[in-house]
Amino acid sequence: MRAHRIGLLVAAVLIAGCGLAPTPSNDGARPEQGSSDVVTKSLKDVERFWKANFPGIAAGKAFQPISGGYFPYTETTPPPDCGGQDFEYQPNAFYCPDGDFIAWDAQQLIPQLQEGFGPLLVGVVMAHEYGHAIQARVGDIQQPTVVLEQQADCYAGAWLADVQAGRSTAFKKPSATQVDNTVAGILMLRDQPGTPALADGAHGNAFDRVRALQEGVQQGAKKCAGYSAGNLQVTEVPFSTEEEAATGGELPYAQAVNALAKDAEEFWTRTFRELPGGGDWPQLGVEPFTDGAPPDCNDPDETAEGAAFYCPSGNFVAFDNSDLGPRLYQQIGDFAIGMLLGDLFARAAQERRGADTSGKAGQLTVDCLAGAWTNDLLTRDNQNNEGIRLSPGDLDEAVTALLAFGRAEDNTGPSAFDRIASYRKGVLEGLGVCV
Repeated sequence: MRAHRIGLLVAAVLIAGCGLAPTPSNDGARPEQGSSDVVTKSLKDVERFWKANFPGIAAGKAFQPISGGYFPYTETTPPPDCGGQDFEYQPNAFYCPDGDFIAWDAQQLIPQLQEGFGPLLVGVVMAHEYGHAIQARVGDIQQPTVVLEQQADCYAGAWLADVQAGRSTAFKKPSATQVDNTVAGILMLRDQPGTPALADGAHGNAFDRVRALQEGVQQGAKKCAGYSAGNLQVTEVPFSTEEEAATGGELPYAQAVNALAKDAEEFWTRTFRELPGGGDWPQLGVEPFTDGAPPDCNDPDETAEGAAFYCPSGNFVAFDNSDLGPRLYQQIGDFAIGMLLGDLFARAAQERRGADTSGKAGQLTVDCLAGAWTNDLLTRDNQNNEGIRLSPGDLDEAVTALLAFGRAEDNTGPSAFDRIASYRKGVLEGLGVCV
């Protein structure tokens, strides 16, 4: 991060090639099996899905399954030839249009993804690769790589919705936790921050890839089939300077806390009156605390407990500056601190206008309002290098932090999947869509 910018970079784990990945434990697979069996059952189930749904996106044309077969490979057992390309082992999964087959690394990629994120993400990986076969069958492949990759993500989401509806022959109806684990795997498969959207082989950042998956889940295969370079909203951008690229856009921790808190204060001072029930914004104190000793909050209705909270009676927000803040910064990046502060300021805005912050609806509104501040950072004109703005990787850090905040341990509150969708709505459309 530069002096005038929020440069936020997640240390991404990039797995080469196109694909997605699996979740922790075998919950969701029928029955418990190794990764090869999960792949086989997943592909059969994806074929079942497309047999029913392909005519709806192809003007009634009947679905033709992959004819070239399915091939696991390792360092010593290569996949079939694909267009004359020399085999070079990579932990990857891919669809080969020349041979009309799908191949995947059975040595590292699939076993590690299943162990790390669970079998449902293995299914999503295969549904993504099958999405490329669907593109070949529809015939609309003259698009930038990032469009084709996110369309395949969207097709995978349409299949995931079918699994959630209980129609899968390979998976039980997944819990919110299993879906959140799958999203966590997708976050690991994003492009490196700073990748231009039109670069050869670009797949998209995590913010955009999760969006594409969610659009498939929520709107179905017809939405995915309509993707094109002219209508796909892509947020992936390159670094703007050599300095930004060299640092990954990271600010030192203390500077990030101060700059982000100041910017959030200025945003709500400008915009709070635009909300129903809003008005003048009283200055909100930010009180980092250490050693598990939060500041007193003398409100009988306010517990003021935990690692981060808003205290209405004291007119401040507070967070643990000896554990929570540094851990978010070190493990995710400096805009994870932005996500933390964005949530706290948004929570204050909701309560100050007399609106609810509890329950699913209240939390999703808070997430949207935090996204509205991010929208301001993303779209503002910084021609004079005043203030701060987002850098490549920031939005990925935000959704990674939301996943950390909102992992569904039960089904009583909003899942991280839901929270990311609400946050993204605020990011892309601004304050007016949140209330």
